[in-house]
Amino acid sequence: MERGGEMEFSIGKIDHVQVAGPKGSEAEAIGFYGGILGMKEVEKPEPLKARGGVWFEFDRFQLHIGIEEPFAPAKKAHPAFRVNGFEALQKHLTAQRVEWKADDSIPGVERFFVFDPFGNRLEFLK
Repeated sequence: MERGGEMEFSIGKIDHVQVAGPKGSEAEAIGFYGGILGMKEVEKPEPLKARGGVWFEFDRFQLHIGIEEPFAPAKKAHPAFRVNGFEALQKHLTAQRVEWKADDSIPGVERFFVFDPFGNRLEFLK
């Protein structure tokens, strides 16, 4: 609703982002998001555990891996993460045999893309 041309609400911040994974992919998600990317796994609320999936936390944000059947990876839609230690992450991913692709299509923006083990696109920015 608007009052006098102004909205009566404002969106404060993103609480979490969710990407999908196939049934039974929790261990692989933990290995990639927790092991390789260093995100901290957090416990899902009890009523949601039966749905499967796994949740991670970084800084003050969360990334949820939700189980989706039938599963189709997000090849275009993606979360984007601002990274401290941008080049160190690139070296780390290379050492872990995770392919990344630099993208210079936006002038003045350093970024690269990877695909998680399920084919979801992820963006990392300097």
